[in-house]
Amino acid sequence: MAAQPRTKQRKTSQRKTSQRKTSQRKTGPSKAEQSKAAQAAEERNALLDKIKADFDERLATIASDPRQWVTFIDQVALFGARYSLGNQLLLMMQADERGITPQFFLPYGKKDRSTGWLKHNRQVRHGETSFKVWAPIKRRPTEEQAAEWEAAGRKVRRDPDGRPAVQVVGFRLTPTFDLSQTDGEPFEVPTVARLRRQRLSSAGVPQLLAGDDPTGAFDDAVKLIKDAGYRFELATPGSPHLGSANGVTVGGDVMLVQVRNDVSTAQRLKTTIHELAHIRCDHLAGARIGENLHRGRRETEAESVAHIVCNALGLDTAAYSDAYVMGWADGDMDLVKQCAQTVLRVAKQILADLTPAPTDPDPNPDDLADLADLDEPSGLYLAAV
Repeated sequence: MAAQPRTKQRKTSQRKTSQRKTSQRKTGPSKAEQSKAAQAAEERNALLDKIKADFDERLATIASDPRQWVTFIDQVALFGARYSLGNQLLLMMQADERGITPQFFLPYGKKDRSTGWLKHNRQVRHGETSFKVWAPIKRRPTEEQAAEWEAAGRKVRRDPDGRPAVQVVGFRLTPTFDLSQTDGEPFEVPTVARLRRQRLSSAGVPQLLAGDDPTGAFDDAVKLIKDAGYRFELATPGSPHLGSANGVTVGGDVMLVQVRNDVSTAQRLKTTIHELAHIRCDHLAGARIGENLHRGRRETEAESVAHIVCNALGLDTAAYSDAYVMGWADGDMDLVKQCAQTVLRVAKQILADLTPAPTDPDPNPDDLADLADLDEPSGLYLAAV
């Protein structure tokens, strides 16, 4: 038989080689790839275990020592109540490990410089290690997944046509960087206090004297109370309802907030925010009225919200030290967790309502890393990436 032409032999050989490679691909990842994936999974699980252990430890410490609660709300005020409870404690863990006091967090930013530090013409320094925060994973679940979630008691958001809506289906750890890790153009942290000063300055309102309320937020706080359906009065001590208290909120048919008329403007604002917090925490009406909350818990939530909001506004308030504060919890981590979640949620809401619209018209959600609306990632899948 005549020999095959070399070209045909070469094509036959190439075809066999291609078939061998295809066969190899069908056998799955190599041992090296499997080992690498297993190592990555092990590291991810170790990180998640560490985060959970630190979260529980910090919560237990806060539950057992009222002074630790004050430290916690001071940290919340420092971050402007921008984060969920899980992210607040996660950032505190990482800051403690590095021995630094964080200033302001943003992601690195997209290449088009529309987000993150790049948007502000600042560059993360080479070699800096990112902080991690929980970020939501959003997508539209399948009908089968939605049915499973609903069967398990989880609420599923749906579009008007009945299809499952795009919603949070899990959480992933995403990188963010502190201001101190960047170089570039000057950057002033966009605190609520600074935004309000800008508005007052543009309106030509003179700054108040030291010792008085420097925020200009009193009228706005009163408006929020009235918007909630309550009347507001500055009352003489000993008046009906007020008695000897600094302030009082009365629900039912009365719907009245009273604050003493003989205190400094700084104290007047702080007490007004405290009473607004009672309303926003549903201490007098709404879903929590049937919970029969311990007075210590009600006062802890309201005073903590007032402390966070006033400090974020630029009013230095002395943290409380009443003997009953946190005594109601008796070391119960679940109760303290619920209290902390309420405080962060309400403080964030009030600060958002008291914050003028930013001068930058397009605050990107990635820039703000605004995760305060998210609960802890229990019940959803987690990804450490």
